[in-house]
Amino acid sequence: MLQPLRILFRPKWMVSRSSASYVSRMRHLNKIKEEDVACRAALQSGNIFLYHKLAPLLRRTDSGIYQLPALQTKDVEEILEKLGEDKEMVKESILINCTEQNEAQFSFDVGAIEQAAVEELCRGTFVDLRKAFFLLRGSEAPLVARGQALLRWHQTNGFCSSTGQPTQRNQSGSQRVCHSSGITYYPKMSPVVIVLVSDGKRCLLARQSTFPRGMYSALAGFCDIGETMEEALRREIAEEVGLEVESIQYSGSQHWPFPQSSFMVACHATVNPDKTHVSVDKVELEDARWFSLEEVQEALTIKAPPRNNKGEPTVFWVPPSYAIANRLIQEWANQQHLKS
Repeated sequence: MLQPLRILFRPKWMVSRSSASYVSRMRHLNKIKEEDVACRAALQSGNIFLYHKLAPLLRRTDSGIYQLPALQTKDVEEILEKLGEDKEMVKESILINCTEQNEAQFSFDVGAIEQAAVEELCRGTFVDLRKAFFLLRGSEAPLVARGQALLRWHQTNGFCSSTGQPTQRNQSGSQRVCHSSGITYYPKMSPVVIVLVSDGKRCLLARQSTFPRGMYSALAGFCDIGETMEEALRREIAEEVGLEVESIQYSGSQHWPFPQSSFMVACHATVNPDKTHVSVDKVELEDARWFSLEEVQEALTIKAPPRNNKGEPTVFWVPPSYAIANRLIQEWANQQHLKS
């Protein structure tokens, strides 16, 4: 029987953050999210992250580090005018967050404008989000993912599913309304369970054919309608690798922008050490196998996709630190150290 979920780690911010400043910031964010007048005012003094057909703008510093440039609204308006566009386009920006100083942050897609022209004026490069994740610092990756997810949702939800009539967004972009039917639409995420399976001494990692060469990750799958998270986790492991789960431990959660917008619920699971034969579903996975602590430790030291020279064996590596799969793998390795 499955053991009940229990929290492995409590995020430090839950106990160290000043509750007064956090409450103030969340109430300010909610105000500009819900009130059009307040949002327009916040936009004028806020910062904007640019995208071109959902690819974020990155800027490389003299030291070779890539950053996510936050442009002031007036600077974006000036760029639009220089390119012969209406500066009022900036009002199409989508609210994504606000800083600890209560400065609003927005995302804005300039996909209708020539990419090279925008890059030249902004002194940056539009980079595919999957690649951008490897270039950005950890704190910037969730922000750029959220911005892209909201932009994508607006681009694909311009019409009411009931009437076929156009939907209209509010100023912040937190919702869209069909005035014909009265239906209000909100951005949605698809629940996904991601799980690291262990037999007590080894962990099970798998790869899909679409993964970069050599990369293995934790098992993951979408929750079906009517399923609990535990049921989805147990089913996915049975389907994909032919194993039956004995216990589950909750680890954490993460928004993930692929393939559309997913809500990743991360867990650890154990199986009977006497029943570890893996039967891979080749429709879902290219490969799945057990890895030792030593193999995992070495893979965790690789911080960027390795380059395999011709004729050399493929290097085993795991998802980078911004991915919650990496956190699961790191937690498992730490737990193995404690055991020893």
